Amino acid sequence: MKSPLAIMAGLITYFHIFSILIVFLTTPISTRVVMASPLAVKAAYWPSWTSTFPPSAIDTSLFTHIYYAFLMPSNATYKFEISSSTSLLLSNFTTTLHHKNPPVKTLFSIGGGGSDSLLFARMASEAKSRKAFITSAIQVARNFGFDGMDLDWEFPRSPKDMQDLGLLFMEWRRAINNEAKATHRAPLLLTAAVYFSVDFFLDEVYRKYPVSSINQNLDWVSAMCFDYHGAWDTSTTGAHAALYDPNSNVSTSYGLRSWIKAGVPSSKLVMGLPLYGKTWELKDPNSHEIGSAAVSVGPGDDGVLTFVQIEEFNKKNGAKVVHDMDTVSTYSYVGSTWIGYDDAISATLKIEFAQALGIRGYFFWALSYDSEWKISRQASRAWVHG
Repeated sequence: MKSPLAIMAGLITYFHIFSILIVFLTTPISTRVVMASPLAVKAAYWPSWTSTFPPSAIDTSLFTHIYYAFLMPSNATYKFEISSSTSLLLSNFTTTLHHKNPPVKTLFSIGGGGSDSLLFARMASEAKSRKAFITSAIQVARNFGFDGMDLDWEFPRSPKDMQDLGLLFMEWRRAINNEAKATHRAPLLLTAAVYFSVDFFLDEVYRKYPVSSINQNLDWVSAMCFDYHGAWDTSTTGAHAALYDPNSNVSTSYGLRSWIKAGVPSSKLVMGLPLYGKTWELKDPNSHEIGSAAVSVGPGDDGVLTFVQIEEFNKKNGAKVVHDMDTVSTYSYVGSTWIGYDDAISATLKIEFAQALGIRGYFFWALSYDSEWKISRQASRAWVHG
C-alpha cells in the first residue's frame, strides 16, 4: 500500500503533466517556437530596508538578475538625489553581487507599491521632465555600476498616462542607445514591473499598457501575478496568486495570456511569484476552503506573512497544509486562522505552466522572505531551459 506522501506525489505529477499538455496544445505554434531563446530570467527584488539580509547573503546560483528596491526621483526636478547613506548601499549592492560566484546582473527599480503614482504621471506628461528623469536615471546606473533600470509605476491611472508611458519608454531606449554608442559600453537593460493583465479590465477607468512601445523599447516586462485578494476584502478567503480561478479572470493564467494575446512576445514576458501569503480569520473554523466566509484579516502586518513566517506559524501551531489543484495554490488553517500562499510545490507547477507558455522567466517578491531558499531553489531547478 502506498504512503500518503507517495499518493500526493503521484497526484501532483499527474496534474503537472496534464496542465502542461493543455497549455501546450492551446498555445499557438508561433508562440511555442520562441521557447528556446533568449536566455531565461530568474530574478528577485531585494528590499533595501532589510538590514538583516545584506546582498552578501543572497545565493546567486539561484538567480540571473537582482533588483535593488527602490529609488524615487525628486517630486520637483524628477532627478535622483542620492544621499551619502544610499550611495554606500548602492555601491555595496552592485560590487557584492558582481563579485559573487556566480555573479548576477543588477538593476535598480524605481517606484514600488507605496510610491506616488501622480509623481510619475506628472513626470511622464512633458518632454522636458521625461528627459530630466531619463538622464538622471542613466547617470545613477553608470555611476554605481548597475546593468540596468526598472520602472515600477503602480499604476498609470488613465489612458493619457498609458500614452505618456509609451513615450517615456521610447525616449528612454533612445537615450540608452545613444549613451552606449557614445561611451562604447553595452546598452543598459530597461524593464518594467506591470499589472498582472495587459489591461485594467476590473477598474472603472479602462486603460491598457502601450504594447507597441513595450515591444520596441523594453527588454522585458515583469507581470505582478499576485495580490489578487487581500485585506481590502475581509469577507472571504482567497488564493492571492492563483494560477487559475474557476469563477473569474483574476488569475495568473488569464493575465499572462492577455499579454501574449495583445501582441507582447513571450520572450519579453516574465511571471511574478510571491514569497509571502495573505491571512484571514474564518467566520466558521469548520469551513476552511478557498472562498470560505471570513470576518477579518488574520495574523501579520495588514494580513500579510512572509513564507518564513508562514512556515514558523504552521509548525508552531500544527496547522493543516492543503494543496488546492483547482487554483494551483497552497493554504493552511488552524482554528479560525487561514493563510493562502505558495510553497515549493505550487510555485513549481506555476513555473512549469510558464515554461509551457514559452515566456522568458520569473521573478520573486521579495528576497529574504523565502525559508532557507526552499522555493527559490526549487524554482531554479524546475526551469529547464535557458
